[in-house]
Amino acid sequence: MRQFKSQAEAEAAGVYVSKVKSFVKREGRLTKAQEKALADYWPTKGIDYSESTLSLPDVFGRSAPVVVEIGFGMGKSLVEMAANAPEKDFIGIEVHRPGVGACLADASEQGVENLRVMEHDAVEVLKNMIPDGSLSRLQLFFPDPWHKKRHHKRRIVQPEFVELVRTKLAVGGCFHMATDWEQYAEHMAEVMNNAEGYTNTATDSDYVPRPDYRPITKFETRGQKLGHGVWDLIYERTK
Repeated sequence: MRQFKSQAEAEAAGVYVSKVKSFVKREGRLTKAQEKALADYWPTKGIDYSESTLSLPDVFGRSAPVVVEIGFGMGKSLVEMAANAPEKDFIGIEVHRPGVGACLADASEQGVENLRVMEHDAVEVLKNMIPDGSLSRLQLFFPDPWHKKRHHKRRIVQPEFVELVRTKLAVGGCFHMATDWEQYAEHMAEVMNNAEGYTNTATDSDYVPRPDYRPITKFETRGQKLGHGVWDLIYERTK
């Protein structure tokens, strides 16, 4: 990827380099089913972005542990997690509009009621909408690794971001990351091990076995058959 001479030039190209954001905007064409799902289900399962703090009990109509996932892709694993844990409430944040539509369609088809979705930059959502100390878990699965060294500063897992996550987690809540890029896993562990207020839940290394609640994706299964690894990291907020 080419370098940009200024922030304005980068922003014009949809690449953000001066501050950590959760994404580079990806456009895609909606299928008719995705378009219909957005029209039909956004009024009940979508959350519009605003710079005001959400009342999570009002959003879901109850008080329950809340899990937020950043970058859920097409949403299949997120819908599965919500379906398998009806005692929890889930918020998925994704900027890829076809993925948002697909997630809404799957959730409706499976009758999943404990899931809401947002189409916005997750960093801004966390800063402006998620109450402090309100989350039982924050999930970041397979984020862009920005594998070239000159692009490492664009990785979302940076000290400023993990401190933001810590403030949104309840004490005892967990930040769960997963990646199939070993160097990014090492970067995640380095950042987290130097972050205040977190404890690594792993017992004999920086990484933990995939917990049962995280579904294994077709992409992940295919990668494992090719000998690719996947690394899960779970850090608990301790203060």
